[in-house]
Amino acid sequence: MAKKTILFVGTRKGLFLLTSDGKRESWTLSDAQFLGNLIYHVQPDPRDKDKVVIGAKAGHLGPTVYHSNDRGATWTESTSPPAFPQAAEGETNAKAVNTVFWISPGHASEPNKWYAGTSPPGLFVSNDNGTTWEPVKGFNENPRYPELAQFDGTPGGQMVHSVIINPADKNHMYLGVSAGGVFESKDQGKTWDPLNKGCAADFMPEPDPEIGHDPHCVVMHPQKPERLYQQNHCGIYRMDRPDNKWIRIGDNMPKEIGDIGFPIVVHPNDPNTAWVFPMDGTEVWPRTSPDGKPAVYVTKDGGESWKRQDKGLPSKHAYFTVKRQAMTGDNANPMGLYFGTSQGEVWASIDEGNSWKCLASYLPEIYCLRIMEYED
Repeated sequence: MAKKTILFVGTRKGLFLLTSDGKRESWTLSDAQFLGNLIYHVQPDPRDKDKVVIGAKAGHLGPTVYHSNDRGATWTESTSPPAFPQAAEGETNAKAVNTVFWISPGHASEPNKWYAGTSPPGLFVSNDNGTTWEPVKGFNENPRYPELAQFDGTPGGQMVHSVIINPADKNHMYLGVSAGGVFESKDQGKTWDPLNKGCAADFMPEPDPEIGHDPHCVVMHPQKPERLYQQNHCGIYRMDRPDNKWIRIGDNMPKEIGDIGFPIVVHPNDPNTAWVFPMDGTEVWPRTSPDGKPAVYVTKDGGESWKRQDKGLPSKHAYFTVKRQAMTGDNANPMGLYFGTSQGEVWASIDEGNSWKCLASYLPEIYCLRIMEYED
């Protein structure tokens, strides 16, 4: 059997597939699927080598979810996508889903379960492999929900992202809320507690609020679930549970680069190795590569030190950035890294970031990259 790799590329104007063999040296770009639709998130199912679920938004039909049982060859729309309850007569503050922003598979012991994060902030669950969705009331109707959903300043609105299920405990969950913070549940979403101690909130009037932080992306190491990393609006952080305080490992980044960005990726076999893609976080927040010189930065010691990785990337006048879902890695040895840019380019490294090659150009703005690996 031969190893195959599919890189799903979700963009502002449709979905594309880049396919390769196990060597990952030559890639073939597909025609567009869902042309004209926004593809916010693509999630292959680690429990099923053929299953993929996407969060999408059609310009005239609104937010929805599609699922595929044949690795993206064909798609079926959910019959009941994520939606908040209908407003009661006379109600003026009812919510409506604007985007299905994030998709996560459930625990390995629950093969038909999926979670979705939305904007406005909402958490939804499917127990039938993405066909129908229902609200997770423990989050959506949480007594503290008004506190975490009162900030309107984030581009595209607040959203739930980084929905994480602990592989060692199906009841243990984390999620990120833009301009809300990181939250933890130990009872499969029935109750939630904020987990933001140690994070800076430079935009808030108080220095260390319990709620109101702005995580951009939160990841858990798959083999060491107690190790968490976070790329935040205000820095890069690490947490080792059961500790409840984040450590700002971004303070060890070069000062001229800073520690502001959107994505963060961990090495599947080494909890001390992680990659980020910094952006210019100066006063005007241009959301471009610092000084127009893009680079990935890697730590191999849990954030104690960082190394620049830019071989093969443009050396100047490259003013793109990378969104939170648009950087990912595979499980090969050596590991492959991939990122998609705001200018529609897909870049890949098959030597763990030491050198980079452009796989595709002139695509629409890239929102998401995800890898599917299988044998055929």
